[in-house]
Amino acid sequence: MPDGTTAALEVPVEVAPAEPQFQTWNYFPSSISIVERPDFLPAVKEVSEERLKIAKAQRKIDNIYPVMMTDNFFADPRISKFCEFIGQNAWFILQSQGYAMEPLVTTFTEMWTQEHHKHSLMEQHVHGMGAQLVGFYFLEVPEKSSNLVFHDPRAGKVQTGLMETNMNNITNASNAVNFIPKPGLMIIANSWLPHSFGRHAANKPLKFVHFNLSVQLNTTATVTACTMPAAEVV
Repeated sequence: MPDGTTAALEVPVEVAPAEPQFQTWNYFPSSISIVERPDFLPAVKEVSEERLKIAKAQRKIDNIYPVMMTDNFFADPRISKFCEFIGQNAWFILQSQGYAMEPLVTTFTEMWTQEHHKHSLMEQHVHGMGAQLVGFYFLEVPEKSSNLVFHDPRAGKVQTGLMETNMNNITNASNAVNFIPKPGLMIIANSWLPHSFGRHAANKPLKFVHFNLSVQLNTTATVTACTMPAAEVV
């Protein structure tokens, strides 16, 4: 313009797109796998309650951070079927995402129970230290429990995002997705996907198993509670 200023080009949205029209493809997806397995609840709750009892004998529940966590228990033989199911399906989840899993096996790095009391929450975070997948298995979910939230891992997209048309709909514009827990529900996602729990509002605690899995070279055919052969399917 003569005075040296610039003006934005306004696009008339009421005009139909010119031919040829664009084809749209979605790349770099985030995958979250969900299954309901209430049949594992009796065995897993038995182990969890034993470990919670030990944890409570060692320390008190903090008033500011009202959460109790157990030690690792993925090697407990009473939940071997539970661990095998997770480990074997974790292998196929990674394979379905395009990873070359043939020379690898999935291995647990952690599995522990969390008991969240009223006003507790879990801050948004990711899991490193070699973890490839993270998961949750819900044991007890009282009314007004926290929701599990997964967040968009792309900082640039979140920073430049526009206002969503409807935040209740999951679209390419969404920055987070909420999952409502229920007993027996299992959720597995990539470890780089940020996750959190909102503030727990129930008087009774929310209890769930949290677990992380890594991979290693398949140098043995031995089946254990924490290492799953790629060829077996549950």
